[in-house]
Amino acid sequence: MADNSVERRQSSKRVFINNVDTYTSKYIAMFLHSCVVGASLVDTGEPDVDDEEYRLQNEQPKKATFQIVGTVSSQTEEKCSFIAEEYIHLKCEELLYHLLKCDVIVYNITQHTDQIDEAQWAVSALHEEIDKFSGPKIFILVSTIMTWAMTKPDVKDDPEIPFTEGHYRKRKPHPNFHNHISLEKLVVKLGKTNSSKFSTHVIASGLQYGMGEHIFHQFFKMSWLGKVSSVPIFGDGSNIVPTININDLAGIIQNVIDHKPTSQYFVAVDDSKNTMEDIVKAIALVLGPGKTHRVSKEEIYLVRDLTQTDIDSLFVNLRIEATYVKENFNVHWVSETGMVETIEQIAEKFKQTRGLLPIRICMLGPPAVGKSTLAEKICKHYELHHIKLKETITETLDNLESLVSKEDVENEHSDAHEFLDTLKENMNQNGGRLDDQYVIRIMRDKLMTKPCMNQGFVLDGFPKTFEQAKELFNSEEPPEEQSEHDKEIIPEFVFALDATDVFLKNRVLNLPENLVEGTSYTPQQFVRRLAGFRARNVEDETVLNYFEDLEIHPEHFEITSNDENEYLLVTEKMYRQVGKPRNYGPILEEVEEEERRQAEEWLKEQEAQRAEIERQEEKEARQRAQRWEEWSKQLEDGRTQEHDLLESQSVPHRNYLMRAVMPTLTQGLIECCRIRPDDPIDFLAEYLFKNNPEA
Repeated sequence: MADNSVERRQSSKRVFINNVDTYTSKYIAMFLHSCVVGASLVDTGEPDVDDEEYRLQNEQPKKATFQIVGTVSSQTEEKCSFIAEEYIHLKCEELLYHLLKCDVIVYNITQHTDQIDEAQWAVSALHEEIDKFSGPKIFILVSTIMTWAMTKPDVKDDPEIPFTEGHYRKRKPHPNFHNHISLEKLVVKLGKTNSSKFSTHVIASGLQYGMGEHIFHQFFKMSWLGKVSSVPIFGDGSNIVPTININDLAGIIQNVIDHKPTSQYFVAVDDSKNTMEDIVKAIALVLGPGKTHRVSKEEIYLVRDLTQTDIDSLFVNLRIEATYVKENFNVHWVSETGMVETIEQIAEKFKQTRGLLPIRICMLGPPAVGKSTLAEKICKHYELHHIKLKETITETLDNLESLVSKEDVENEHSDAHEFLDTLKENMNQNGGRLDDQYVIRIMRDKLMTKPCMNQGFVLDGFPKTFEQAKELFNSEEPPEEQSEHDKEIIPEFVFALDATDVFLKNRVLNLPENLVEGTSYTPQQFVRRLAGFRARNVEDETVLNYFEDLEIHPEHFEITSNDENEYLLVTEKMYRQVGKPRNYGPILEEVEEEERRQAEEWLKEQEAQRAEIERQEEKEARQRAQRWEEWSKQLEDGRTQEHDLLESQSVPHRNYLMRAVMPTLTQGLIECCRIRPDDPIDFLAEYLFKNNPEA
């Protein structure tokens, strides 16, 4: 049998997977791409160096791997290295053409219900083409455990006894998953016609997790961000949730391909019987505040990234076991015991997969050089936590005061009460200051908090001495495992700022009095602080020497001006040194809020512009009306003056006409009217000539 196994492994298989750019399909594809065909048929535990079969496996890995092709839900510029061919927006004829070229067809319907119709068409079309197959084909439907959600045990059976694959004919689906179970039945039915050429299998998968998470991502993200004091559990959380690590699901698919089992129906779940409350508490403890609280089921609908399928799945309550898989397959389990038992490894993989790695920075330099200003800019850009000595001590004292003020303090918070008393006593003895041992403990506890461990921090102006650095970052592991420093809190980047004493003193002297009052920037205190800093940094053992010894080489920046452009250039250099953010981008709500804010600002600007235009138009209209009124008045005045002038000038002429002309002319007109000659003009002219008084 071993020889046959080797022979099978030497033949590559072409595997089609739908929607290879989505969570489930992507990691199934990635897993199969790294597998050797037929590897699950033998025990791949610790190999013997003389094992000829193991040597053959490793001599020809390229001939024995799976070649992955598949459809994508959306076109992206970045192509996955483990996908040989990607297809998008295929017509039925084109899809069938590609399916017929494959040895294995995997259809995942756990995430997107719109893939059910396509999977139904694909398995039916392939079944009709059996006679044209060039070789045997395997069709695997990755379905969901929700097709078992409403299954009830027999009255005589103990309800604590889990279901197994043997009960699959009795399974009852959740009301929203009838289409899933109908497709499962069709796939099983079509595989019975000619199983030697076309074998079909259904894998009912538990809720998947691992590799960045899927349905549980909201709980991981909420815990990691640390913006809530406790993580919500929707409902009472007592429902038992069947789960499986995505890599273990891929391993079961690998086994189905390699073993070609006669059985057609499998359940893919791990051994856990964790409740929803168990899972959320484990996530909150390892990544977040460690606290949870129950909220109503209805509040889950406020979580935007969850589909109805996701919501239904999170409320499933089912005891089920993968008996066949355990007894017949050779699965190298990643998380056989479930999420809760392996939450540390899962959380670490979650952070690595999503690139959620902490950025730890130490900002050093003399007082007033601008450490806090630059630290604030870096914290805002990378969403880090700004750690300042004075504020951290104050915060610690306030938290301890809050703890000891609660009821039953002697029983619940005796350690906090004792530590607070110790700190107060030490401060009283030292004029309000704390000894280094307590400062180190407070700062170390701060750096070890979940927010600092998750996102990272900028340590502002601390530690101040070599000894403080050594004590703060010293590893607390057992001596036999101890390294030089604690890798979880040691800064990754060290930025050392500096400036001349003259520049720093002038800068402080020019600060406004309202900023200096009550701070350590008064002239006397500042000079003392600056002298202390210079004295500490002329010794052989300085904070910078400590980091140099660990091969964490500080980046030095010289500040020579108060100009904001210089600080902008320094900030840009720091950004280039640190690289891209390792945090979540803005969440959907933040993006929408920013878009809403920008839209409101744009509307306000448009409204202001319209108001300004209307104001200008109104002003111009008033000016035009005023100018028209003035022009009209001037025109009227001109006409009046002209009329008066003409009147005054015409008086002598009128008098002259009335005296010398009008009497004779009037008589001539009267005479003309009496006689009515044929040519009245000539008559009047003749009359005036004859009767001219001057003649």
